[in-house]
Amino acid sequence: QVQLQESGPGLVKPSQTLFVTCTVSGASITAGYYYWNWIRQPPGKGLEWVGSITYSDRTYYSPSLKSRTSISRDTIKNQFTLQLSSVTPEDTAVYYCARLGVGGGQYDYWGEGTLVTVSS
Repeated sequence: QVQLQESGPGLVKPSQTLFVTCTVSGASITAGYYYWNWIRQPPGKGLEWVGSITYSDRTYYSPSLKSRTSISRDTIKNQFTLQLSSVTPEDTAVYYCARLGVGGGQYDYWGEGTLVTVSS
């Protein structure tokens, strides 16, 4: 059974950098042909894809967030981390991690999400 679990700071001040980590169990983030994704949902709004890191350590980012986003991984801990810099209150959202096969289709596993609030 593949499980994903997000962990984050809860509260971040404007202009700071947000770090959210996804810990994966039941599968290796370096095995298979998968994209490991970050998706967020601001309060009252729809889902927004933020970016992904592949099994081969390639990264892809949303064009609207690319200048502020970095995704990295720790293969020993089987984790991947989202770094979002210069945050504003508009970055307040529930941040989810999810797995997608490289053939596309639907995300097959999701974490429960973690709420990150940007506020002074």
